[in-house]
Amino acid sequence: MTHRYRKTEEAIARLSPEEFRVTQTSGTERPFTGAFWDTTAPGLYVDVVSGEPLFSSRDKFDAGCGWPSFTQPVEPSHVTEHQDFSHGMHRVEVRSTHGDSHLGHVFPDGPRDRGGLRYCINSASLRFIPKDRMEEEGYGAYLAMLED
Repeated sequence: MTHRYRKTEEAIARLSPEEFRVTQTSGTERPFTGAFWDTTAPGLYVDVVSGEPLFSSRDKFDAGCGWPSFTQPVEPSHVTEHQDFSHGMHRVEVRSTHGDSHLGHVFPDGPRDRGGLRYCINSASLRFIPKDRMEEEGYGAYLAMLED
């Protein structure tokens, strides 16, 4: 089954003020305040706007930074990278491909044995789908990646 992930006016209208600020105006939530920074349950993280699959709980790790951190996206084609020179720094911003949501940034200081990248992501840009709800929400194809 092919999904059509996209940004719609209805999806934007459903966002909380914080989700809108982060995803639509490239905001950043305060560290240790987002819903998923310390979540360890198995499941899939999808774009809060488009629903496109972004990250798996299998690739999540505690970076100690206060934001959900992942070693890689589940579908590299669902995450785009952009040069970011804001705030007097040079960083690499990551955005969702179909939703064009600001997700966060990727840094080269992740676990070396898992590729060395740290996708530092705002909880406000994500919706978490627990493993036991993935099938009914249309993400059954991603269940195998959560198995040992």
